[in-house]
Amino acid sequence: MAFRLEPFAEIGLSAAALAGLLAEHDRVAKPRFDRLWSYYRNPEIPGVGLFGSGGGHARLAQECGLPRRLTGRRDGLHDDRSPEREIVIENDIAWRLHAMVDFMFGKPLSFLSTATDASKRDAIQQILDAVFEASGGIALLQDMALLGAVHGHVALRLRTGGLFEGGALASGGGWERVIEIASRLRVEIVEAPRGVAALNGSDFRQLDAFVLRAPMPGASEPARGGFLESIRERVGIPRRGRDEMLEIVSADWRQVYECDRLVVDEANRLGAIPIAHIQNISQPLRYEGQSEVEPLIPLQDELNTRLSDRANRVTMQSFKMYLAKGLDGFGDGSAPAIGPGRVWTTENPDASMQTFGGDASSPSEDRHIDEIRAAMDKASSVTPLAAGVVEARLGNLTSSTALRITLLGLLSKTARKQVTYGRGLGEISGLILRALDVAGVFKTGPRDRGVRIQWPDSIPMDEREALESARIKLEIGIDRGRVLAELGYAPTDPGVV
Repeated sequence: MAFRLEPFAEIGLSAAALAGLLAEHDRVAKPRFDRLWSYYRNPEIPGVGLFGSGGGHARLAQECGLPRRLTGRRDGLHDDRSPEREIVIENDIAWRLHAMVDFMFGKPLSFLSTATDASKRDAIQQILDAVFEASGGIALLQDMALLGAVHGHVALRLRTGGLFEGGALASGGGWERVIEIASRLRVEIVEAPRGVAALNGSDFRQLDAFVLRAPMPGASEPARGGFLESIRERVGIPRRGRDEMLEIVSADWRQVYECDRLVVDEANRLGAIPIAHIQNISQPLRYEGQSEVEPLIPLQDELNTRLSDRANRVTMQSFKMYLAKGLDGFGDGSAPAIGPGRVWTTENPDASMQTFGGDASSPSEDRHIDEIRAAMDKASSVTPLAAGVVEARLGNLTSSTALRITLLGLLSKTARKQVTYGRGLGEISGLILRALDVAGVFKTGPRDRGVRIQWPDSIPMDEREALESARIKLEIGIDRGRVLAELGYAPTDPGVV
């Protein structure tokens, strides 16, 4: 692809540097992200025959972590010398991630402006509520948290949607016009496999530019998994012919390439990169965050292996087998078949029949599987209780305090993640206000654009406890609107005075 990157010369983004970033993303980052997503989603992979033809045996993505003695596969192809056995896949990763998302974004959150002027604070909060609601509301935040948990980091991108065309669009339109124009802004998710960051050479936390990658509408990628494709991947030959759209944006300029053609080449009127980067869990001295899936992969492989071994053992031992000696006709069909009430007689004094088989308990096997699950609980901080599995081992939980103690690990991780996600949501909120200010729609200064996120309580208090807490907060002077929001009420709700 021929890039014309002269507008990005000041930040040192040359064609060679960009090509290197894209190549490294294809070679290192994207395969890792694909693997993390496959272990979370565990999709069914259609069977692939010789030379990429169909008709092969379908399998689940997590089967790639099973040993060959179970799958009967070598280098992804079936090996007749190693017969395939029963496979049991229990995805213990997905439900843990869903529980984390539910604890973080199970309820709507509030954006609280830190502007000094009270009227401006109220206006900013209404604008942000309108923009995020138009962008998907709580569903946007849940998708953001899920993608961040899988890949380790996620980005939010602000799309202005023609805001800067035509000058000050809200002149003479009143407050309703401001809300209407703000609702045209969109906050969208940029998942890790689609975004490439060009970091500052002296500060890994600062972006010089950001590249967004997306397949062209109607484009199709070459089929994976065939014989020729596997050979190409092993020797490192890149796949050709994929139609791709690239968007390169810096604080000053924006370009869009469709295949090899430059279709957009314009100044960035916002004056800032419209990207808010969010680490799932902060990682020291790294732009990327920590994935929730990665530490669970070896434990998930071990769990699937032991469950498959147990399934094969039960299959072999769940029925009885008979070894008959000296019984005429036994085994050749002339003697009666084995069944209830059947009796065999013989005049051979040396005849005998031995029974073996039948499922027997295996305490060490059961204990090993339980220990694997316990290790996954510790590694993820998510116990079955978070998903509603009580198992009658918790006693009498009559208060929210007892439940908090039981879920202390998950609550601590949730609070830690609220720091990074809250920072990212604050950054994208500041970009929304900056865009409206540049367009002349709603004037704000840098100090007015600070936003603090108010997170709802993951474990609700008893109603009496919540009302008593609200009364005390009002007595010490906390804003009444904020207290009502914590209780789930809005000042405009009927009956609220």
